[in-house]
Amino acid sequence: MDKVRKQEHRALMEEGNNILKGTKYLWLWNEKNIPPYRWTEFEHLRSLDLKVCRARAIKDNLRNLWNYHKEGWMRRYFSRWYFWATHSRLGPIVKAAKSLKSHIDNIVTYARHRITNALGESLNSKIEKVKRLACGYRNRDHYKTAIYFHCGGLDLYPRRKPAAFQVINA
Repeated sequence: MDKVRKQEHRALMEEGNNILKGTKYLWLWNEKNIPPYRWTEFEHLRSLDLKVCRARAIKDNLRNLWNYHKEGWMRRYFSRWYFWATHSRLGPIVKAAKSLKSHIDNIVTYARHRITNALGESLNSKIEKVKRLACGYRNRDHYKTAIYFHCGGLDLYPRRKPAAFQVINA
C-alpha cells in the first residue's frame, strides 16, 4: 500500500498538489491505532477519490478473511477479494494479490486448524538476536548453550527458603 501512496504522491506533486505529504503512517496504521488528533485529516483524505484510498479499502477488506471458520467460505471470500484486487489497476496491489494466491492453500488451512506459526517466528527472532549480540561464537556448542540460556525459559532467580528453615539472628 505504501508503494501506491508513493506513486500517487509523486504524480500529485508533479501537478503541484502536496495533499499526501506527511501521511505515510495514516495509511499504514490500523484504524483503531490512528491518533485522535489525526482523525479529521484521515477522514478528509479518505473522502477524496485517491488511488491510495482504494488500496486501503482492498487491504482492510482482506482482514475479513480471518473471520471465516470453513475452508470453502474462506476460499470463496478470497476469490472475490482477489478479483477486486487484480482489477484495481494498482500495480503493487495486483502483485501482492498474486503472491497471496500462490499461497492460498496454506492460508486456508488456518480455517481448519486455527493455529499460526507466530510462536516459532518469535523463537527464531530471539535466536537471531542472540546470534547478533554475540558477534560470533567459538563453536556450535557455545552457540547452542547461549540459545538454551536465553530461550529456555529458565527460572534463574534464587529461591527463598521456607520460614521454618530461616535462621533468625536474635
